[in-house]
Amino acid sequence: MPAPIRLRELIRTIRTARTQAEEREMIQKECAAIRSSFREEDNTYRCRNVAKLLYMHMLGYPAHFGQLECLKLIASQKFTDKRIGYLGAMLLLDERQDVHLLMTNCIKNDLNHSTQYVQGLALCTLGCMGSSEMCRDLAGEVEKLLKTSNSYLRKKAALCAVHVIRKVPELMEMFLPATKNLLNEKNHGVLHTSVVLLTEMCERSPDMLAHFRKNEKLVPQLVRILKNLIMSGYSPEHDVSGISDPFLQVRILRLLRILGRNDDDSSEAMNDILAQVATNTETSKNVGNAILYETVLTIMDIKSESGLRVLAINILGRFLLNNDKNIRYVALTSLLKTVQTDHNAVQRHRSTIVDCLKDLDVSIKRRAMELSFALVNGNNIRGMMKELLYFLDSCEPEFKADCASGIFLAAEKYAPSKRWHIDTIMRVLTTAGSYVRDDAVPNLIQLITNSVEMHAYTVQRLYKAILGDYSQQPLVQVAAWCIGEYGDLLVSGQCEEEEPIQVTEDEVLDILESVLISNMSTSVTRGYALTAIMKLSTRFTCTVNRIKKVVSIYGSSIDVELQQRAVEYNALFKKYDHMRSALLERMPVMEKVTTNGPTEIVQTNGETEPAPLETKPPPSGPQPTSQANDLLDLLGGNDITPVIPTVPTSKPASAGGELLDLLGDINLTGAPAATPAPASVPQISQPPFLLDGLSSQPLFNDITTGIPSITAYSKNGLKIEFTFERSNTNPSVTVITIQASNSTELDMTDFVFQAAVPKTFQLQLLSPSSSIVPAFNTGTITQVIKVLNPQKQQLRMRIKLTYNHKGSAMQDLAEVNNFPPQSWQ
Repeated sequence: MPAPIRLRELIRTIRTARTQAEEREMIQKECAAIRSSFREEDNTYRCRNVAKLLYMHMLGYPAHFGQLECLKLIASQKFTDKRIGYLGAMLLLDERQDVHLLMTNCIKNDLNHSTQYVQGLALCTLGCMGSSEMCRDLAGEVEKLLKTSNSYLRKKAALCAVHVIRKVPELMEMFLPATKNLLNEKNHGVLHTSVVLLTEMCERSPDMLAHFRKNEKLVPQLVRILKNLIMSGYSPEHDVSGISDPFLQVRILRLLRILGRNDDDSSEAMNDILAQVATNTETSKNVGNAILYETVLTIMDIKSESGLRVLAINILGRFLLNNDKNIRYVALTSLLKTVQTDHNAVQRHRSTIVDCLKDLDVSIKRRAMELSFALVNGNNIRGMMKELLYFLDSCEPEFKADCASGIFLAAEKYAPSKRWHIDTIMRVLTTAGSYVRDDAVPNLIQLITNSVEMHAYTVQRLYKAILGDYSQQPLVQVAAWCIGEYGDLLVSGQCEEEEPIQVTEDEVLDILESVLISNMSTSVTRGYALTAIMKLSTRFTCTVNRIKKVVSIYGSSIDVELQQRAVEYNALFKKYDHMRSALLERMPVMEKVTTNGPTEIVQTNGETEPAPLETKPPPSGPQPTSQANDLLDLLGGNDITPVIPTVPTSKPASAGGELLDLLGDINLTGAPAATPAPASVPQISQPPFLLDGLSSQPLFNDITTGIPSITAYSKNGLKIEFTFERSNTNPSVTVITIQASNSTELDMTDFVFQAAVPKTFQLQLLSPSSSIVPAFNTGTITQVIKVLNPQKQQLRMRIKLTYNHKGSAMQDLAEVNNFPPQSWQ
């Protein structure tokens, strides 16, 4: 058989291929020749054939048929054969294949070989693909080589020991005696791998971490090595861009970070050296920036002095001025992590951070936007909002939703005046109205309602804002609601804050009618407009007949929502005209009640004050009917009443027809069925009209407290707690707030909580604050349940939980019978 071609010739031949098919044909032809050679047990050219096979493997072609040939090369006495054999084993074998176990004896023999390079090959292979069984069998040999005086073998043995510890953590103590003298080595390769080994041991075992802190006095040794690196002169062997061995410096800084975390003595011992590194490292090259970044992370993670932390933040501030986008991004991300603990130090770099909002890179823009919102407080709210509103005007569409939400939250918390608050939110609605959250409209309406002295100013501003432009639907909805409520103030021209405009009743109605017929108006917006026109029948005096005509026209609308409203309003004109003025009177001041959970004292942007827990916006649609029915079928029995879904806050509630359709002909109470009220209003005896489109405001005021909370469910890391409130105005109603927390290491996604109660109760389940339960108890999902218990019976509830965790869909049922007597008596 002729000698096979060399690897160099094969590479040259393959590179001449003009098409993928031609290359594939060459590879298949050469693979056939290699297989024939393997079958003939050709020892002369086995090494050459395996080398060619590895090249084909690198190109993406199958090479598994060469695995046993690699083992034969490893067993050979020639170094060139062993080198290719071990390389092939690292590329073609892994611990999932039983073939690799045949190597154990060969590796053990080579670890005791007289030639250091053969021992190095064996250590590299074991450290690359050794299974837990191989690591257990060969850990003793690795530990012996770790104690040898040969620095070439010690550095490879240290890295191999890292792999052994990762595979078999219980073998960690075996390597403890060998680590005592590793840091006394002068060879930088041994020092580097030793620090890697010590880092792995400290990260995996708290006992090892405590041992190295107290018994081994590891921190002073690391400080000495780091100081020598900083103070040493030029060393051509380790110099990178004028800095002595930056890779070793970075590894030492990471290990110091682990040792100093939550430890006062260790942190104090490394404060001085960290200050030296931060001040003496050259920043003109990327190598120096890498060391400074690790230094900053270490300073922020240990219990360092306040001056040192300010120095670290100033380094990040200098990073923001760097031309390299990656360095700027890293600086913004690091500042975002530290802004809560060192707020004042970060505030000094506010102007630089705001400048990053103008960066062309979208990643830097997003980080700068998040950090800018984190820096907002009562002292800088006007200046920061001016910059953020300018950013909102010019940013890409994918930023507008998050930016608008951030402006709403900041304005609500730090607004210097109600007029400024209203102007800011109106500016957002004018600029990015299509991107705001669903709760923006009711929140602004509530703000306007509570600002009694601003009613004339607000309705005039909104009227001018929507003249001829209906593209921003949330703005049009707010404007329609305000015109309906305060149209008389608009016509009378009573605005004192700015020059009043002269508007007639017909001009106001023209605007609302054009909203009704505009192609840009959604069904929700038309509902707002029609309700506003109806309200104006009691505010205006000269246009009542026109209003009647408009309302009667929409009594035959193809939009069921509009048709239902128009029919009800027509009935109000004809049958209940004596009640019209009372039913359509101006809305009272709305009290804001937080239904997403309790408040807590949080440290925010340098100021301590009560603030609601941050929650995600509720889902925009009602819960599907099938969820309630599925739960009803699952729990069984005819004494269970289904869950009543809530109406979303961004949609004007209908006249109760949707709820009636959802529940069908079920008689929930056993009494004659009353016309149901809107879902967010707990009273049963409401009239069938919904006249103002804002039924989302909770009516549970004057809440009494003192009812003990209970744990309703605790399993697989998921914990559900119930807290209770009773209404003084309606003692039969109990408000239950559930809090779901997750103690596992991964988030629980798509979380859905469902509940059902016996037939003698009525239950309403409001929208949850989120659908993700964060890991490690870093946050909770809150959801409110309202239970009507007119007969004062003992409360019982069945719950169903569904969520995704670790890639699997989870589902569980539970029954809660341990409600405290105060919650239902």
